[in-house]
Amino acid sequence: MTTTIHLPQGPYTPRAAPLDLAPGAGAPSSRTVFSAAHVVADPYANSGPGDPAALDWESTLAFRRHLWAHGLGVAEAMDTAQRGMGLDWAGAADLIRRSAAEARAVGGRIACGVGTDQLPDGPAPTLADVTAAYEEQLAVAEENGVQPILMASRALARAARGPEDYLATYAHLLRQASEPVVLHWLGPMFDPALEGYWGSADLDEATDTFLKVIAEHPDKVDGIKISLLDAAREIDVRRRLPGGVRCYTGDDFHYPELIAGDERGFSHALLGIFDPLGPLAAHAVRVLDTGDVDGFRALLDPTVELSRHLFERPTRFYKTGVVFLAWLAGHQDHFTMVGGLQSARSLPHLAKAYELADGLGLFPDPDLAAHRMRALLAVHGGAR
Repeated sequence: MTTTIHLPQGPYTPRAAPLDLAPGAGAPSSRTVFSAAHVVADPYANSGPGDPAALDWESTLAFRRHLWAHGLGVAEAMDTAQRGMGLDWAGAADLIRRSAAEARAVGGRIACGVGTDQLPDGPAPTLADVTAAYEEQLAVAEENGVQPILMASRALARAARGPEDYLATYAHLLRQASEPVVLHWLGPMFDPALEGYWGSADLDEATDTFLKVIAEHPDKVDGIKISLLDAAREIDVRRRLPGGVRCYTGDDFHYPELIAGDERGFSHALLGIFDPLGPLAAHAVRVLDTGDVDGFRALLDPTVELSRHLFERPTRFYKTGVVFLAWLAGHQDHFTMVGGLQSARSLPHLAKAYELADGLGLFPDPDLAAHRMRALLAVHGGAR
């Protein structure tokens, strides 16, 4: 039986029952929907910030099976999985191999991030170094039968002197790719090192370069993922894409309206917020499959407050809230993150995330979530 929890923002009475969202309903048909999945750290590993990531593989892969069971695709080894924030390339490559094998075993859809994060920090690398690093990671994706997502590269941002270097680097990679890829434009709110990507801090100029890459190689681009938290710009880019090239929204602030679309088109989805929202998001898009836009919006619009909360500045730490909600939901037995990032958000931030998620009915066992929330409060000396 639920009783009031005294959260930092005030007393809260947990929801009595969760949403009824059983797995097995199948994948949505009108939109392609990927969840960028988090990784589960090994809480007993003797490692800390700067050490190679130690993962709880059983729980990490079980969470991917959970997403596949609800009909979602998995976007593997992306920012949500702490790429560049605790998970190095060696760990990401292992994750890709294991998840690809798991996807084959269960018939799940999977794509994976391909970047240059094996290059060391320090002086700017050469463009040849950047290209070789991309090629190494692209080979791992293709060897494992996984669709590549060409992620924005910190190393390329340091090495490139202007738009022409981006055009040349991406042209080389796209010519080499054996199958169409997804191009990813990640904004500086997610990674400050990507300021000025595509050769300009002026977003109009950067957009023109981005679209030029696609226009010159439309047969090698399955789609684009835009993570700029700017709905108007995404719609503008979406309308300028060559025929057959998809737009996968990465906008965790405006996803309901972008997925619903308008008379001139819509966005598919590749979202970090669809990690905690997985079952509800898949159900909502299946409602959209029937043509019921109002029903779709009625399900997803109320989730935006939670998403905006998790992705509030500094946005790059949204992963802490994602993993926290996975712990409360019972997908893992602990709230420990690679690199100690469980400390990246405050107790009031986490308590508000709990309240919003519980209010949406996201926790399969509300009593378990309430028990774990109380335990966290007790650790901080605030349990009542």
